[in-house]
Amino acid sequence: MTTLLTSTGTSTGASPRTGLGLARSVLRLHRSALWLWLLLVAALAAAMLWAYGPGYDAAVADVREQCRESVEACHFPNGPWLNKYDTTVAFTTLAVAYFPFLVAAWAGAALIARELENGTAHLAWTQSVSPTRWLAAKLAVPALLITAGTAVLVPLHRLMWNRGAELLWADWYDENTFHASGTVTLAYALCGLALGALAGLVVGRALPALGVAFAALLPVFHLGNEYRVSLWPTVTVTGAEVLSPPDKILQLDQGVITDEGTRIGNNMACTVSDGAADLQRCLTRGGLDDIWATYHPKSHFWPLQLAETGVVLAVAALAVTAAFVLLRRRTATEGVAV
Repeated sequence: MTTLLTSTGTSTGASPRTGLGLARSVLRLHRSALWLWLLLVAALAAAMLWAYGPGYDAAVADVREQCRESVEACHFPNGPWLNKYDTTVAFTTLAVAYFPFLVAAWAGAALIARELENGTAHLAWTQSVSPTRWLAAKLAVPALLITAGTAVLVPLHRLMWNRGAELLWADWYDENTFHASGTVTLAYALCGLALGALAGLVVGRALPALGVAFAALLPVFHLGNEYRVSLWPTVTVTGAEVLSPPDKILQLDQGVITDEGTRIGNNMACTVSDGAADLQRCLTRGGLDDIWATYHPKSHFWPLQLAETGVVLAVAALAVTAAFVLLRRRTATEGVAV
């Protein structure tokens, strides 16, 4: 706390020098978290670069060796380097997708609640730093570092994933892949920061705030996975187009249309027909009018990413607003200038 007081001085004016002092004090106070974040970004970046380059080449060599030995082995390829490659891709994808929960837990426990619990926040408010500027600095500095780290990890993950698409077990719409490959990664991390800060202010104790912050982000994550496909209009096709869909689609439903025009979902009748003529014969035998399918093509990746990003950032903005309102009310009752 001495660092905070000496770096910001005694003036309450919002000068650029004071702002820089606040930023430096946040970095010094949380330098352990800063180093851990830098090490995490560096380790994940190195692992993804390996998987993009030599790891991918070695995995492909394993597959080619197996396919020469046995045609059946091509359906279930294996090999030491392929296993290492799969493990690296899986681990880095999980780490990038779920690090927002680490952000939320850290923000709730160490960033906010610990200073409220040990009284250093109140000391700063009454002597050198207004509560509003204190909270603004607490949110702005980690947000900038999280944004910078994400700007490194997400492009590297996309490079790794795009190159090894034929070796991987999941597609663009897989939950973990989707979370790690676009703007939603940053959105959830900033949302975790905002929810963690709010949890820290509400609870005021480090360990309980950690659990509350983690739990607060869970429903946001779950609802995003649940309703993602509804955030952008789907493509619906009928007739022979159902028999030959584009590659790598996320199919949502498929069914038949009766002679009365009623659509029945989750019905696979006539979907294995060989061409338009065979389809028509199948429909006639079954007393049906047509078949249909609804899906998201691969081209919907970015529209879905941006739509979900907007929703999650809106949640983050609400959490930040609630945190500032709560802090103002709490400090007003204590007679602290905001």
